[in-house]
Amino acid sequence: MHASSNIPADLPPDSGGITHAVFNTLRGTNAELERFAWLGDDLAVAIWTRETDEEETAYIRPGHHTLSYYLGGGYRTERNELPGVFGSPGRLCTLPDEHESRWLVRDRLRFLHVYFLPEHFTRRAVVELDREPRELTLADRTYFEHAHIAQLCAGLEKMSWQGPDALLRVNETTHEALSHLLHSQGALRRDPVLKGGLAPAIRRRMADYIEASLDQQITLGMLAAIACMSEYHLARMFRISFGMPPYAWIAARRIDRARELLKTSTLPLQHIADACGYADLSHFSHRFRDSVGASPRQFRSAFRD
Repeated sequence: MHASSNIPADLPPDSGGITHAVFNTLRGTNAELERFAWLGDDLAVAIWTRETDEEETAYIRPGHHTLSYYLGGGYRTERNELPGVFGSPGRLCTLPDEHESRWLVRDRLRFLHVYFLPEHFTRRAVVELDREPRELTLADRTYFEHAHIAQLCAGLEKMSWQGPDALLRVNETTHEALSHLLHSQGALRRDPVLKGGLAPAIRRRMADYIEASLDQQITLGMLAAIACMSEYHLARMFRISFGMPPYAWIAARRIDRARELLKTSTLPLQHIADACGYADLSHFSHRFRDSVGASPRQFRSAFRD
């Protein structure tokens, strides 16, 4: 994971996913970047300050989602599409990947941005909402209130963004904020075309089976038998309904379970490796580091502190 508070004038370090659109739009204004960090998992966080008599800023289909939290000011900043509705400290905005908006920025404003990919947001839909990822997107909301998301964003501002342990804690806090965002601001896509994919009951059965079997070997043949399909057909339908291939989904769920056990239990690392279906402790450590950017021991240490 990479963090920097001194960002070059062109782009922040490449995450491999986010297209930097909202970030670059702000860099083209008089906004000043106070802090910035890549958090891993295609997540980035930034704090901006801005002061102007009046300046218009437009966001045109940025290609990634943005969560905005006002830390200070904003009392005379409004969206052109919503004249007379102004910001204030503690208020939130969500800017979806395909949205378009224009803003009149006046006076002093200080705000926190979280940048994340649509796929990262909707992958949670299967586990947390029992919905297919392709059904949902982030709602376009201006100046709404949500006590817990606001508390988490305020916490992000107070946290250190320097060093591996600090970044792990910021990463986990950001994940928690996005989970609440999914539940409160997830929106059905307009007229989604849902061709192919698994029937809802089969998708649910598949997800439940994987969750119950993470400590065991799971093969494509096993999943195909549950769905009464050929392995080839199941692989295609699974990818449509879960947003990724079976092997990638299973790997992600194993990492998610490992993260939770490392944060909430005192189980020995070998027991956690067994509970998550890894062949041995070495394999677990290697996969976990590749995914999270820290070893299981480092991850646990960060949250014990």
